[in-house]
Amino acid sequence: MDKVIECIPNFSEGRDKGVIERIIDTLRGKENVKLLDYSSDEDHNRTVVTFISTPEAMLGAIFDFAGAVYENIDMRKHSGGHPRMGALDVVPFVPVKGVSMEECIELAENIGKLLGEKYAIPVYLYEDAAKTPARQNLAAIRKGQYEGFFEKIKSPEWKPDFGPAIMNEKSGCAAVGVRFPLVAFNVNLGTSDINIADSIAKTVRNIGGGLRYVKAMGVMLHERNIVQISMNLVNYEKTAVYRAFEMIRMEARRYGVPVVGSEVVGLVPMDALINTAEYYLQIENFSKDQILERRICE
Repeated sequence: MDKVIECIPNFSEGRDKGVIERIIDTLRGKENVKLLDYSSDEDHNRTVVTFISTPEAMLGAIFDFAGAVYENIDMRKHSGGHPRMGALDVVPFVPVKGVSMEECIELAENIGKLLGEKYAIPVYLYEDAAKTPARQNLAAIRKGQYEGFFEKIKSPEWKPDFGPAIMNEKSGCAAVGVRFPLVAFNVNLGTSDINIADSIAKTVRNIGGGLRYVKAMGVMLHERNIVQISMNLVNYEKTAVYRAFEMIRMEARRYGVPVVGSEVVGLVPMDALINTAEYYLQIENFSKDQILERRICE
């Protein structure tokens, strides 16, 4: 593929494996569409998908994917630890090869219009695709979540960019955007006290005066009876993975709580991990050309 766009749609189902596979199946076997990864979380009740496509094939891929999501997920029955406002919650695009941000923005607008018209979904453009500064931040759009949007959408300032200005009771609404590659990175703490996780998340995230390119929230992992700091590192070049990890570990010490693990959700850029390895191993004069797999693939 000469032109490649990455798409990372998130949908609101992480427990029913049959439903998840029916939705994922829409991306399999399509020409110029390659499924790279998908990851489900039962506590979040959410699935994150990563696939790449040509700009021409992307419209049909998202159309079929969205159709399966809206057919199989009923937001009236949904609950989970992760904030959400719709069955197909977010659809971000990332330019990868031979594609400009402007082309991705045009694609986001076309897909937003398609979802609005074909599925009667209120659609909001966010990040680099946003039409106003107030809608650049996904958290601002999603505030109130599915339950709160029935009233929120009535406000003129929250009229959707596409689709009806009325909440879809079964499917909710959706956000479609264009952004820099982010790292979905979570840190688990050895405690079941959600108040500690919330407090640390507020300290770490940008909006609370923490790290500039970090969005964070506390989440309860009921299956393991521990809490988690769930983060999006929206620019790993300016706020490194190790920096977020170390800040959480430092704050956790205030409460006498250990870090018991971490996880990356979905795919992660190689540079983000190399940067972290260089920090912890104190490697001097390291070059990416020293990575075996990188040389093999050249």
